[in-house]
Amino acid sequence: MGEMARRERVVRMSVELPLWRALTAYRVLTMVYAVLLFVFTRQNFERPLVAAGFLAVLVVWTLATLPKVANAARCTRGFLAADLTVALTGILLTPLADAHAQTHDGPTLPSIWTAGSVLAFAIKGGWRWAGFASSFVAVANIVERGEPSRDTFHNVLLVWVASIAIGYVVEVARASERTLARALEIEAATRERERLARDIHDSVLQVLAMVQRRGTALGGEAAELGRMAGEQEVALRSLVAGGLVPASRVSEDESQGAVVRIVDVPDDDGPAQPCDLRTLLAPHAGAKVTLSEPGAPVLMDAPAARELAAAVGAALDNVNRHAGPDAQAWILVEDWPDEVIVTVRDDGPGIAEGRLAQAEGEGRLGVAQSIRGRLRDLGGTAELLSVPGQGTEVELRIPRGKAAE
Repeated sequence: MGEMARRERVVRMSVELPLWRALTAYRVLTMVYAVLLFVFTRQNFERPLVAAGFLAVLVVWTLATLPKVANAARCTRGFLAADLTVALTGILLTPLADAHAQTHDGPTLPSIWTAGSVLAFAIKGGWRWAGFASSFVAVANIVERGEPSRDTFHNVLLVWVASIAIGYVVEVARASERTLARALEIEAATRERERLARDIHDSVLQVLAMVQRRGTALGGEAAELGRMAGEQEVALRSLVAGGLVPASRVSEDESQGAVVRIVDVPDDDGPAQPCDLRTLLAPHAGAKVTLSEPGAPVLMDAPAARELAAAVGAALDNVNRHAGPDAQAWILVEDWPDEVIVTVRDDGPGIAEGRLAQAEGEGRLGVAQSIRGRLRDLGGTAELLSVPGQGTEVELRIPRGKAAE
């Protein structure tokens, strides 16, 4: 059937990973800041050993738990509870190490390291978890100050609002990520259904249609067999058409022969061996089909060349069925530096206005899937021009990026 092997992959781009990396860096930097702050102001502490002891624990805890803040899976509830306990302990130990801490608005022992603990809650559980953790920090700061000043309330409120806002943004980002992943999965499934529909059209449906025609012509028991084949053809066409998503990126009405420009995601399977397109189109040449091709090989990736040849075959099949047995067809192959163009033209009666839209509505997807669908999957375009009484021309274009240089 000349099918091109494809592999649709849905890549989930985590929006959380950069946040966890930023949190890891923040915890290390604020740990260093807290230690340097103590080193340069240790003369202000009445009990410097208390401060030094807590900061030693803080350093060991921060470095030992870096893997815990690498991602959401490792950041467990137990770790969050222990981390918040370390932060609250440092805040409440501040008056013990510095007796004057309650009389001025100096920093606490963990200083801004505490915000990292709250942010871990926000990234892990969203704004509700952030509000829970920041409320505990707020109470601890108020207790530590004894008689909190206006600046203390401002700082507490800032941490509370900022953590809740970050938690809310994380929740929105997660919801958007799930929506995007689902949309990509649906798109991948839809493209696979379209590919199967093209293959069915090129094989099963055409065989059933032939059995119906021959059976009707022969009569007798063969006519009954043809009738049953016709019923199955109609049922299968309805099934195929019902499982597809109608094309929504058509520039103009198909009945007017508009250009359909639909760009697909390129294959991830890597480049295949180059193939000469001329060798695949040569079997179509005959008494009623004239093939005009370049003198040099038209090299393309083998899967792309097979799909393009299949699209040409579908166009010729339409000529045979709709233009009549005496119609002549011409195939012109053009190999340009930036694209490959294959034109299929016939001298038949042409296509009546509105016929293509009617055929697609009836489940006859020769143009919609076997031709335009294939070109879309190749990242190319298909243009159909038809004037009643003057034949039909199908122009297939593939960007040169798909062809082997």
